[in-house]
Amino acid sequence: MTELPTKPVFLDYDQARLDLNYNQGAWAANADEIIAWYREASLIAHRNLACRSLAYGEGPSERIDLFPAASPRAPLVVYVHGGAWRMLDRMDSAFAAEAFVRAGLNFAVLDFASIPAVRLPEMVMQVQRGISWLALRATELGFDPGRLFVIGHSSGAHLVSAALTAETPHRIAPGMVAEALCASGAYDLEGPMLSARGRYLDLTAAEIAAFSPIRHVEALTCPVLVAYGEAETDEYRRHATTFHASLRNAGKATQLLRAEGQNHFEVSRMLAAQDSPIFDALMKAV
Repeated sequence: MTELPTKPVFLDYDQARLDLNYNQGAWAANADEIIAWYREASLIAHRNLACRSLAYGEGPSERIDLFPAASPRAPLVVYVHGGAWRMLDRMDSAFAAEAFVRAGLNFAVLDFASIPAVRLPEMVMQVQRGISWLALRATELGFDPGRLFVIGHSSGAHLVSAALTAETPHRIAPGMVAEALCASGAYDLEGPMLSARGRYLDLTAAEIAAFSPIRHVEALTCPVLVAYGEAETDEYRRHATTFHASLRNAGKATQLLRAEGQNHFEVSRMLAAQDSPIFDALMKAV
């Protein structure tokens, strides 16, 4: 008996294929290895580098680990971690600190609460508050206020782009961020909400609209480098190329970088490699 085709639930994806596209681990045999490396490399960075532990709010997760550069008034790179909006924390997220500090930059890991402790809109606002808190204390913390760069990977890339575009009471002021690097992110929340991830994202239609950065590119006031891996899922490649195209069509300064042969998790590891094209592209902006 011939099996009937299943009905698309989003674009041309049926439910099974859409769910698979938002399960990056199924596309990367080394996913568990790299996720374990996040913690191992981060602990090494904490052992090898000076670190200031800072609080930008009263919540237990509203913390920043700042790894200072050797020179005063060096640029600051702020990292916002991924984890599908519900995993990882600052102790998994300092893996790139040594590479940036060796390159002469301050490096900060911005932590925040995640699902189910808070919902996604609160996560975006925490990232907004953390970035603003740092920007307003540039002199005190010893970095150049005109060169604050924000980078995010996976759901962290969504949080960075949403923090720069979402209209909330904690909106980041124009000029605070010099440039953003968004790697392997989802920039429209409709697809994730229709996938299996929708069960824990649990967003209203208004929230999907408000926190989908691709729908608010006119609000961006800084250049954006959009990066993705050649071996990412179809959906994550689509997110990167359409977000970049929307930025370009809106007249925003943007660059698209495809990491040849790299899967979703390998892209994050490139942030810690000084010889990688993603690290090189960010250093050229700095």
